[in-house]
Amino acid sequence: MNINNLQASKGIISPSDTPTDEKNMPTPLKTGEVLRSRYKIRRIIGHGGMGSIYLADDLRLEGRQCALKEVEHDRTLPQEVVQQAREQFLREATVLARLDHPNLPKVSDFFSIGPRDYLAMDYVPGNDLRTLMMEARQKGVFLPEEQVLSWANQIADALSYLHNQTPPILHRDIKPSNLKATPSGLIKLVDFGLVKILASEEMTITILQGRGTALYTPLEQYGGDTGHTDRRSDVYAFGATLYHLLTNQPPIEARERFLHPENLTPPRQINPEISVRTEKAILWSMNLHPDERPQDIDSFRQALIGNWIPPIYPSKKPQPPTLKMILSTTRERILLGVAAALIVFSLIITLAR
Repeated sequence: MNINNLQASKGIISPSDTPTDEKNMPTPLKTGEVLRSRYKIRRIIGHGGMGSIYLADDLRLEGRQCALKEVEHDRTLPQEVVQQAREQFLREATVLARLDHPNLPKVSDFFSIGPRDYLAMDYVPGNDLRTLMMEARQKGVFLPEEQVLSWANQIADALSYLHNQTPPILHRDIKPSNLKATPSGLIKLVDFGLVKILASEEMTITILQGRGTALYTPLEQYGGDTGHTDRRSDVYAFGATLYHLLTNQPPIEARERFLHPENLTPPRQINPEISVRTEKAILWSMNLHPDERPQDIDSFRQALIGNWIPPIYPSKKPQPPTLKMILSTTRERILLGVAAALIVFSLIITLAR
């Protein structure tokens, strides 16, 4: 049974409520703590509504680091509700541990300690796409469309893999900060915080309560788990993410667009370098009604890039210094001048003899 619905039926919360009481937030683990004699905490690398995400050393596999996601359910809830939520967490963790795709971090372990549940997955090095976009924005430029489409192709691979599982798995929190670019150029879709498994009888099972990030959340997801979300919900968030990456501007929230449809600025009005095809595909994916969007990820990818297979762009390797770079400072120019003078002086002395 859906946890949000269960809580609402017992009068605990309304379906649209999300716990935000900081007093009920779990106390973070300390650097150096070791869990299960295996995971040594280094530092906090993220925060969620129900716990923190830690960078940890795997003491069994020397040199391996992992991301440890912590979940502690609201202590004010009845024990019956908490127990059902924890059982759902373990069921979903089992499913996630079976996933194996190059654009998804591998879930390697899950366990419980006292009232807290933990999910261990690969630590993904590199910058998230929000950071890369903000760097471009600070320079007054846009990310190259070809590079963003290369990322989009990889994201589509990951989402298509998730959506074609049995039963299908929805991510429900696609956004630039949940997409990381590794040094090799591989994109990883991280943070399964709001992942949802579609059971055959259409009941939903959710690891964590939440509604996603408002800027990228479709209208049908605003009701939490009470709304009917499906593959097309991820299509909307995917399109909204590409809108942000290509324009350096966040998209208008779906709720505001419902009241003021004219407020969404077409991408090419912000970044004229975007192709007409890319703009059309993004706007199609961001339609408010699910029936008016691409019905699956592959349809969206086809509209976006067709049969083109974009190359993967690795992070740029340091280039050997050029003469211009060497002479870019006063100190180097003085040293070069002194060296040249010594050579000329030596030549004069030699000829004088």
